[in-house]
Amino acid sequence: MATRRSDRAGRGVVVVAHHDRPAVREVVEALRAWLQPRGHRLWMPVEDAAARGLGDLGSARPASEADLLVCLGGDGTILRAVHLLDGAAVPILAAHVGTLGYLAEVEPSEAAAAMAAWLETPEASGFRLDERMLLGVSLRCRAGGPPLEWRALNEVVIERQQSGHTVWIDVTIDGAQFARYSADGLIVATPTGSTAYNMSARGPVVSPRQRALILTPVSPHMLFDRSLVLDETETLGLTVVGTREADVVVDGRRVAALEPGDVVTCARSSASACFLRRGAPEFHQVVRMKFGLGDD
Repeated sequence: MATRRSDRAGRGVVVVAHHDRPAVREVVEALRAWLQPRGHRLWMPVEDAAARGLGDLGSARPASEADLLVCLGGDGTILRAVHLLDGAAVPILAAHVGTLGYLAEVEPSEAAAAMAAWLETPEASGFRLDERMLLGVSLRCRAGGPPLEWRALNEVVIERQQSGHTVWIDVTIDGAQFARYSADGLIVATPTGSTAYNMSARGPVVSPRQRALILTPVSPHMLFDRSLVLDETETLGLTVVGTREADVVVDGRRVAALEPGDVVTCARSSASACFLRRGAPEFHQVVRMKFGLGDD
């Protein structure tokens, strides 16, 4: 993917930051010190700026108008940044000031130099664009009305509302009936999200180089309790049946309540999330490091 603009002047950088990490303010000031003397624009979502005492940088300007998004936080902050972009092809430079940090690429002390290198000479910066698949999620209510739509980087989950009760969910694949699940919930994950809730539910870990939909039941009460890995071209339909209500959760955000007969559709989105990456490490090495595999 090419950079969004051919000129190097007047670039726009938006910073999405964790609200409670002390390191955020220092990093933002370093970004500001490089950007502003060169005539570039720097802003933050209003809530992010206020949380770190940087109210003068707070703006309602959409993140999609930026040439680069710098994310300061862990994976939760990165998910929020992706949602703010809403499918826009803005590169994301993620600095790790969180905990687990699967998607972060640089340390906080490196953020300003990495940003400067990408904005000045992206071809010689040492970074490449890593495009991650997004899920397109839509909800059609039995009661009618226009569909509700979201995008997910990690997963969409249909989960029970009542503790101690399962939900029944009919699953179709490309419109053909597949199975009725009785479970605490169902996860539809991307390869990026395969190491998140999907893995906790004993689903497969899938390289993000793949393009696939991963269907994993949560605590299923049935004989068929395996995950299903589908092609990127296939579409999943999920319908709550019976009398028990459920919730739709997109990348950890509870976005809607489901009533019996409501249909959630999951398919590969035409948009992608674009992360700046160095040449190494590879995904399997990141997994090995995060989980201490092979350590004595």
